[in-house]
Amino acid sequence: MDNTPVSCRQLASYFHLDGKQLQEQYKEHISHFHQWEQREHASDWMRFPQNVGQELSIDETALSNGELYTILTNKAAKGRKGALVAMVRGTQAEDIITVLEGIPQTARAKVREVTLDMAKAVRGCFPKACRVIDRFHVQKLAYEAVQELRIKYRWQALDEENQRLEQAKRSRQRFDAEVLSNGDTLKQLLARSRYLLFKHRSRWSASQKERADMLFYRYPLLGRAYDLAMELGQIFTYCKSKQQAFKRLAIWYNEVEASGIDSFRTVARSVQNHYEHILNFFNNRSTNASAESFNAKVKAFRATFRGVRDTTFFLFRLANIYA
Repeated sequence: MDNTPVSCRQLASYFHLDGKQLQEQYKEHISHFHQWEQREHASDWMRFPQNVGQELSIDETALSNGELYTILTNKAAKGRKGALVAMVRGTQAEDIITVLEGIPQTARAKVREVTLDMAKAVRGCFPKACRVIDRFHVQKLAYEAVQELRIKYRWQALDEENQRLEQAKRSRQRFDAEVLSNGDTLKQLLARSRYLLFKHRSRWSASQKERADMLFYRYPLLGRAYDLAMELGQIFTYCKSKQQAFKRLAIWYNEVEASGIDSFRTVARSVQNHYEHILNFFNNRSTNASAESFNAKVKAFRATFRGVRDTTFFLFRLANIYA
């Protein structure tokens, strides 16, 4: 059965009705929106204690105009009815903890695992739960460090090209940018290498491999940064236990220190500060994929209704489907 939400305007179009009028009738009379017990505070927070399960995920998503909401979901519901446990406007730890502590202690005590990113703080909310920092958020930090270095080199290439162009104009000479064997100029090489730096070497196409060879030959430090990012991902992929992963992380940390790449040193410090919760991944190999999937559902739901005009009513409809 297809559970894809349908807007009032879509439904009205199918039955040749006035879409705007049907939407108003649904909101004011059919939907029981005005009798909803959470209507007064829904735009700030919603809470559904009956949906608490043993395994939860917490992540954030944007509804409209960049307004962020933190969402707590029950993995067992698999993104269907009963998935939504709580939703809080903003990302402030104090606000999130205040709402979550409103869930009865008996319900919170049965939670055994919570997956989250490094920025979320749910300490004390679920006293018996193991906190697991999502591996993909950790890897994302490493990828961003690689991209930061690539962008730095690209700006340098642009600056150098502009300087040579100005010098050529002053001396009334023709300026020809260096063209590499694959047809890229240096700045194009750096711009077009963005996506290949997210992929493992084994997944590169022939043209991407050629471009990467040129890139790493010109910028060996960027090649080292790429290798460090891939090595971090391989720890999560191939290690089978916390002990094995801890040893590999220690080796990786030493390699980062030896590399001298500032952005990776920042990543390494973040990993060091959260390594206990990062290593909890190896208990059950749990990730925040269910939360990311739920966020995608929220965004698709928002797109169906062409944005969010009335936040409270949108959240009411969201709660009807997923809570």
